[in-house]
Amino acid sequence: MIGVDQEFAGKRVMITGGLGFIGSNLAHRLAGAGAKILLVDSLIPSYGGNQFNIHGIEDLVRVNIADIRDTHGVSYLVHGQDYIFNLAGQVSHLDSVEDPVTDLEINCRAQISLLEACRRRNPEVKLVFASTRQIYGRPMHLPVDENHPVKPVDPNGVNKLAGEHYHLLYSELYGLRACSLRLTNTYGPRMRACDARQTFIGLWFRQIVERQVISVFGDGTQLRDFNYIDDVVDAFLLAAASPNSVGKIYNLGGEPVSLRALAELLIELNDGGSYRLVPFPTERKAIDIGDYYGDFRKICSELGWRPKTALRDGLRGTMEYFSSYAHHYW
Repeated sequence: MIGVDQEFAGKRVMITGGLGFIGSNLAHRLAGAGAKILLVDSLIPSYGGNQFNIHGIEDLVRVNIADIRDTHGVSYLVHGQDYIFNLAGQVSHLDSVEDPVTDLEINCRAQISLLEACRRRNPEVKLVFASTRQIYGRPMHLPVDENHPVKPVDPNGVNKLAGEHYHLLYSELYGLRACSLRLTNTYGPRMRACDARQTFIGLWFRQIVERQVISVFGDGTQLRDFNYIDDVVDAFLLAAASPNSVGKIYNLGGEPVSLRALAELLIELNDGGSYRLVPFPTERKAIDIGDYYGDFRKICSELGWRPKTALRDGLRGTMEYFSSYAHHYW
């Protein structure tokens, strides 16, 4: 992806949620490309921002501790940016069930504020929105393509869908150059690993490194697909750089694997550990989507993206990272 990296040399790039998992990995990549980077993050403790995530590039980025719900602040920040990677959001499905109003504020209303700021202060900017496969709900067929019906199973899915649709609406109605990536289970260095708020596999990394027993809900046969963070960063950069992505939605995805097989692979790579099958907690069972893996042929054909990191290699690299820096994440 060296060619696409060159597109960002000297460009002004803003990343909302920039101290979080995906945002900080984007920042590391863009810093290497010579971009002028502004990271915007609220650092609300439960949302995943971590200042250690920019260790090693502190002098190559600017950080603004701000909440995207602050309309006036956001209006100032978007001015003059060439690209905006919009990653700020509340990602916990259980939190959205407990507090749907806050989820609405962050994942929907705040998105309109950002888009309005761009429309009025920087209409030439290119935006890439981080959406989620959760908006599809329980799959009617597999693999799930972009034309699959959307029927979210929790407030987070509803609000993320609304936020995505506003990006596409502003592209069509106002001419903003926006697109959306529907992410699946992203994993890798710098992910939230102190709990399962961001994704269950983050907690699994902590459990395997600490030699705890991994808890696998249900019978362990549920299928999921996973993308290593470097591949996801590739997708964001390609979507931002391509003029053909405007107004479009793209699935990401990878080879499906059962949760039981995933746990067994982690144990093998760790040279030890164990897992147990446990019943679904009632609150999780209500919003579980069953098997899921995405059809990502559209982004392959239109933008030339495909996942390159084998699951085994990505898991090994992530465990090595947390083995070295666990105290910054637990």
